[in-house]
Amino acid sequence: MKRGKKYTEAAKLIDRTMQYEVEEAVSLVKKASTAKFDETVEAHIRLGVDGRHADQQIRGAVVLPNGTGKQVRVLVFAKGEKVDEALAAGADYAGGEELIPKIQNEGWLDFDVVVATPDMMGVVGRLGRVLGPKGLMPNPKAGTVTMDVTKAVNDIKAGKIEYRLDKANIVHVPVGKVSFTDEQLVENIETLMAAITKAKPAAAKGQYYRSVSISSTMGPGVKVSTAKYA
Repeated sequence: MKRGKKYTEAAKLIDRTMQYEVEEAVSLVKKASTAKFDETVEAHIRLGVDGRHADQQIRGAVVLPNGTGKQVRVLVFAKGEKVDEALAAGADYAGGEELIPKIQNEGWLDFDVVVATPDMMGVVGRLGRVLGPKGLMPNPKAGTVTMDVTKAVNDIKAGKIEYRLDKANIVHVPVGKVSFTDEQLVENIETLMAAITKAKPAAAKGQYYRSVSISSTMGPGVKVSTAKYA
């Protein structure tokens, strides 16, 4: 894959054979960020588990102390006063069955996270084919199926992110923006790593953290030492 001049220059700052302490890795990612927009900083965590087995699945959510720097649009499926409660908490959209055709037939997807009260999951289940592939299906493990819609909306708006394994057993998540201070990014990464360490399945054998790297949207990846998380 041919890389642009800026990327090539930025990559020279980083020793690909090195695993850096998280503070140094963050500093390098920021230095190597050359785009004209405020790039997202992402963490890529390869785990020594096999997600094809139910007892080795890793999925959950964590509130990043400094948020993600992104405005997150929240849709809440609820009934009655729970709709008003969701809107009062700051949900961008809230409603019930009437939203189904809008999503199914009109392709409306102007939201980033979907929350549902348990009594609405039968209705939301009909959207599985649309929401599932986009990773938008509400899930109890991620705290997005709950009667406490106020807490769910507040947490998401405050910087709650979901993490889960992809098919290659890697977790990819945003941990902030290049415009964040080093301290804010480090704190977010440490909070994420603590959550994933805690989520280690009992069935996981051998080395849990295979590799961890962070990168900006357009920048090269920087390997992070896993010694202190192991």
